[in-house]
Amino acid sequence: MPPVAASSPVPPSAPPASAPKREKSAPQKALEKMGLERDIDLALHLPLRYEDETRITRLRDARHGQAVQVEGVVSDSQVTLRPRRQLVVTLDDGSDTVQLRFFSFYPAHQKTLSAGQRVRVRGELRGGFLGREMVHPSFKAVDEDTPLAASLTPVYPTSANLPQNYLRKAVASGLARARLDEILPEAVLPPGLPSLHEALHFLHHPPPATPVLTLEDRSHPAWQRLKFEELLAQQLSQLQAQRERALLRAPALPLERGGLHERLLAALPFRLTDAQRRVVEEIARDLQRPQPMHRLLQGDVGSGKTVVAAMAAAVAIGAGWQCALMAPTEILAEQHFRKLVGWLEPLGIVIAWLTGSQKGKARREMIARVADGEAQLVVGTHAVIQDQVEFARLGLAVIDEQHRFGVAQRLALRSKMKPGPGLAEGDAGLEPHLLMMSATPIPRTLAMTYYADLDVSTIDELPPGRTPIVTKVFSDAKREMVVARIRDEVAQGRQVYWVCPLIEESEKLDLQNATATHEQLSQALPGCMVGLLHGRMPAAEKAAVMSLFSGGQMAVLVATTVIEVGVDVPNASLMVIEHAERFGLSQLHQLRGRVGRGAVASVCVLLYTSPLSDSGKSRLKAMAETHDGFEIARRDLEIRGPGEFLGARQSGAPLLRFANLEEDIGLVRQARRAAAELLDDHPGIAAAHVARWLGGKAEYLKA
Repeated sequence: MPPVAASSPVPPSAPPASAPKREKSAPQKALEKMGLERDIDLALHLPLRYEDETRITRLRDARHGQAVQVEGVVSDSQVTLRPRRQLVVTLDDGSDTVQLRFFSFYPAHQKTLSAGQRVRVRGELRGGFLGREMVHPSFKAVDEDTPLAASLTPVYPTSANLPQNYLRKAVASGLARARLDEILPEAVLPPGLPSLHEALHFLHHPPPATPVLTLEDRSHPAWQRLKFEELLAQQLSQLQAQRERALLRAPALPLERGGLHERLLAALPFRLTDAQRRVVEEIARDLQRPQPMHRLLQGDVGSGKTVVAAMAAAVAIGAGWQCALMAPTEILAEQHFRKLVGWLEPLGIVIAWLTGSQKGKARREMIARVADGEAQLVVGTHAVIQDQVEFARLGLAVIDEQHRFGVAQRLALRSKMKPGPGLAEGDAGLEPHLLMMSATPIPRTLAMTYYADLDVSTIDELPPGRTPIVTKVFSDAKREMVVARIRDEVAQGRQVYWVCPLIEESEKLDLQNATATHEQLSQALPGCMVGLLHGRMPAAEKAAVMSLFSGGQMAVLVATTVIEVGVDVPNASLMVIEHAERFGLSQLHQLRGRVGRGAVASVCVLLYTSPLSDSGKSRLKAMAETHDGFEIARRDLEIRGPGEFLGARQSGAPLLRFANLEEDIGLVRQARRAAAELLDDHPGIAAAHVARWLGGKAEYLKA
């Protein structure tokens, strides 16, 4: 199968070899910025909506609020200066008149819309002080023989410096040149769907009789074909990654009777839950195999994932290999470090600490201990994957809150974390086992798509002693009532979090900043220690604040979302989240999980500022209705799509543009079956299909 050509959207004429390179126009740069570089990219840039320019409506038949196309002769055209400068044009179609009003216009517009000119105009008809009018309608000069459009006119997603007319021409050009030959065998296609060529040409230029609803809800067979193609490319990429991983070699990490993992289990000051024991066994079985583990450990907030990671680390270290644990923030990494030190150091395990804030001699010493193998467990932030860090015998890598790292960072972790020079003979070329952890449970549809190549372990019960959290939603107008509740909690010896979304004033968002809130609460709570924690503070200052709060000396902690994950203070019984409507649903659930960790009944207060958007209402309603992390994740997927689960915002990873994971689950299943069949029987076709849809971005789907 020939590869898909990657040509320029608008082919320039070839200049002589000596000619200077032409500067790209603003629209050309805008096309590139939107990723519309190949012909196939343009062909797959589908309309947001359509305008019907296939018919003319008489003004006497047009209704108020209706978007219509009318044609007539300009009877009057003048520029007025009151109440502001504007071009006012009167159009007469023989049945009635309408005023066309333009607040932004050029001499060319005035010429086209001068008295006596015949023009075709499209816009929304509405009432005005002097009769019916259209504000800034589209228009063009015509004569009585100018034909109407033969199909609906597409309106494409665009950006600044990219006019709709230019984009339409570029898309039409790319569509005409793109290689849209049928490469998929008929046997793998769902029945009753058009060819890719037919589907794309139809969607760019649908006939006037096409039911608009089937285009808008994407239920038309042409849309179904596009969705299937997209899902198939994604499933092929995942399945190929899974099969490639099965060919790799990893150190087999055997379990020994009386080994480190059993000593750790006996030394823990608590009993593992049944769910924790089950996932520990699943991970241990993976680690004993000579293929790299690629497992996702998911569990709700507070379900005890850290101790499971400690057990996995004990297996690796007990077998003579190093383990690395990477967390997205220094606060979370430090929480893990403290727990792991408490559990493992008494057993003789050497633990290293690596973060970006470390400098000079301390950092060099830590890196040296990792490189020579003295450090058996390495805990830190993204500093763990920096170039100068080398491992002697890395056998297991653990990534906590994996979706908080960009996909590109996870790829870097896989590529950099190779066993180093401390290997025994025959161990060269081994890959480390990989355990990813997430307190954001993965919805079933995401598990079938973007996590299709992962084995998933789920901790589906909470440790005993965790108290339920009551969630209350209040308008910001009840702020004083919330402060009064804080006084009561502090008077009873309990502690409080107050979370703000920003740490400084923003001209765009009128949000209460953390610094101002800290000052207000300090004044409102005399005699109480009120602390402040945000991401721009030096590491030592953050550590000092957290130490005071964890130790109980600090009653109230005002913080940004740096405390979202990992912070564990059992005495904290009240969480106040200000401007809760600005947070994502999974983020709200994570923040709520910072309380309810002790024996005292806990409350989470969500303060919002009116007016609320529809998505804001949906998020706050979901928080009040359920504490189930899996249900929260499902609703978050509905509201925001898969990007938050994948860490794609940091990576530029391609998300599904056409398919909807909840609505198109049937197509997902068909694509999974087809992907396996293509890779088994037609690997060349599978590669060509992935190249057509993903280009060089397929690697992002494998992270």
